[in-house]
Amino acid sequence: MASVETQSLYAKHEKIHAREVDGFFSRLRKSAAILLLGVYYVLPWLTWSGRQAVLFDLPARKFYVFGLTMWPQDFIYLSWLLIMAALLLFVSTAVAGRVWCGYACPQTVWTEAFVWLERLTEGRYSKRKKLDKAPWTAEKILRRSAKRIVWLLFAAWTGFTFVGYFTPIDALAARVVSLDLGPWETFWICFYSFATYGNAGHLREQVCKYMCPYARFQSAMFDRDTLIVSYDAGRGEPRGPRKRGAPSSETQLGDCVDCSICVQVCPTGIDIRKGLQYECITCAACVDACDQVMDKMAYPRGLIRYTTQNVLDGKRGRVFRPRTLIYSSLLGLLFAAFLFSLYTRTPLGLDVIRDRNAVYRETQAGDIESVYTLKLLNKSNSPIELALTVSGLPGAELETDPPSPVSVEAGEVSSVVTRVRVPADAAGPGGHDVIFSAGSVSDAALSASHRARFFMPPR
Repeated sequence: MASVETQSLYAKHEKIHAREVDGFFSRLRKSAAILLLGVYYVLPWLTWSGRQAVLFDLPARKFYVFGLTMWPQDFIYLSWLLIMAALLLFVSTAVAGRVWCGYACPQTVWTEAFVWLERLTEGRYSKRKKLDKAPWTAEKILRRSAKRIVWLLFAAWTGFTFVGYFTPIDALAARVVSLDLGPWETFWICFYSFATYGNAGHLREQVCKYMCPYARFQSAMFDRDTLIVSYDAGRGEPRGPRKRGAPSSETQLGDCVDCSICVQVCPTGIDIRKGLQYECITCAACVDACDQVMDKMAYPRGLIRYTTQNVLDGKRGRVFRPRTLIYSSLLGLLFAAFLFSLYTRTPLGLDVIRDRNAVYRETQAGDIESVYTLKLLNKSNSPIELALTVSGLPGAELETDPPSPVSVEAGEVSSVVTRVRVPADAAGPGGHDVIFSAGSVSDAALSASHRARFFMPPR
């Protein structure tokens, strides 16, 4: 009977230990990570006018961003920001490839932090690789335990900080210390701590390779003038080892010495010499590593560099081309309109709800009256006094409860019941437009209006 052989279609995952490298792009990447992590962890602790500077208070439906208070009615601004973020991603990708992934993506930033903690507890690149293969000794158990502990602490701090953007972080910290957290706060802190620990500590490059959709559709935004990290095969091939400083004319080899250091420093474990690959996050670690080798060999830098397919083919590269101009123009227009809208945004909202129970009623004096409820929203950070008026029909009178002017506290919604009374001969039968207005007593520029329908009876 013939023997049956089985073969797995899936390769066993091997942990990638990226070799440390120093250079311009490496320092730039670390600086970006420090800056972004600093903003993330420090921002919720800042105060503004006696409150947390950045707070998304979901129960109160208020969103504070320094001196700006946003309400659910301002949801359009969030949509606006998301559209601009998408266009910015399109622009950056069309110009410089996956530069977002290499320098600013949260997965990259937090992975950088976790690798630094791993290096702190287990040592540098070579020591970590040896430790993986070493038997379980007391030293290995101690180092692995120390790494897990600092990872868990850092992940818990990340989860706590994230929840601090939605719950006042001072009060949240006090409840953590006193072990008095609510169920939802506990759940979300644990959830984001676990997500950070898993993604940045264990999955790492697998998130970029298999989970991130951006890696799959990035090619739709690329063209031959997009800056990408590329290996200059025309200059580097054929590759092979040689003595330091040996000229290519003697060795009959290209400038690539086949040291594979570009593979060793890659956080996703790819060989950039095989061409553009979707796993490449454009971090340029291979550029720094290769430049160091070129310096040692007394060869010109740039065997691996940021360049375009057209430049590698000996053609002229173009930064300004139709797609980049269109993306940039749209982004500029949206950004200018966004700033203008914020600048001209009135911190006063007015909504009018007509009484549905009675379309109209006739008073003893023979006038026609309708009842409305006015919702006054003060989006500012100080109380305001508002005078209420109505217009649109001859002889229209407005009676309010409480009487006008009405005081509305900062960040509050005030409901005012109003009666609009007009003479019976003011208009013909049917619906007519009336305009309710609310204006600040102390600031004539602060006002809001709302159009509603007033119904007259048939004659």
